[in-house]
Amino acid sequence: MSLIVDEQGTPAEGTGGGGGPVIKDTDTQNFMQDVIEASRDVPVIVDFWAPWCQPCKQLTPALEKAVQQAGGSVRLVKVNVDENQQLAAQLQVQSIPMVYAFKDGQPVDGFAGAVDEGQVRNLVKRLTAGQGNPIEEALDQADEALRQGDVQTAAEVYNQVLQQDQGNVRAAAGMAHALIQSGATDKARELLDGLPAELAQDQHVQSARSALELAEQAGSPDEKQLRQRLEADPDDHQARYDLALAAYAQGRREEAVDQLLEIIRRDRAWNDQAAKQQLLKLFEAFGPQDPVTVSGRKRLSQLLFA
Repeated sequence: MSLIVDEQGTPAEGTGGGGGPVIKDTDTQNFMQDVIEASRDVPVIVDFWAPWCQPCKQLTPALEKAVQQAGGSVRLVKVNVDENQQLAAQLQVQSIPMVYAFKDGQPVDGFAGAVDEGQVRNLVKRLTAGQGNPIEEALDQADEALRQGDVQTAAEVYNQVLQQDQGNVRAAAGMAHALIQSGATDKARELLDGLPAELAQDQHVQSARSALELAEQAGSPDEKQLRQRLEADPDDHQARYDLALAAYAQGRREEAVDQLLEIIRRDRAWNDQAAKQQLLKLFEAFGPQDPVTVSGRKRLSQLLFA
């Protein structure tokens, strides 16, 4: 199976739940339609900015990112105050950046000045309280499909998310996992290496890189021969270790964990605790909330502290 990341669309091309673009520019003439009327269907954040405003250049991308991640449950409308001075005056915009949030045709929230991404995300959360995040829900479904071995479905969802939000690190890391499971490790490495350096410590990226290292390490061992070696000598830890890697490469995650735990039970110090180190790398590849990780960590603790 070959998986290729499709060409990704630009953020402004996404569409909201009520139809129309998620992010757009407006002016005095269209403000009523684009903001007041639109907010009766979905909350609308209005960003008042100007080309010469340096803080605006930091705030606007943060607003765009948060709105894209909301997956259509909120929209962003941008107003250039230099070109719409009368509108800015009517809404008492005395300094920029200025942000208003509209819901049901009325202003309900907002702030003045540049704020950090956390405060922007909190605004979106307040506006969408009680609603699920469609993108996060889609990614949850993709992750579950990947755990069940349905690589193609997972890849399609990750691609759809990336087309709406090119900077979604969880979707990018998920696509890397899908490529790894399909055997396209070179493409997975290219994808991961192409991510911004500041994302290197993100847990999703680290998980994908661990999965890539495991896949490249596994190779193509003769499982039948490894099992014969274990039948002849249950303490052949190298055979069991190689069998664990082979099981992981074939998607048999529980078996991989079982084999490594068995090495630790028999001889935890074997090969400078190689089984424990490999097990921790598996947990990182699976992710901290994965049921196999949760169960495996509990069993590991029981062995180490029994």
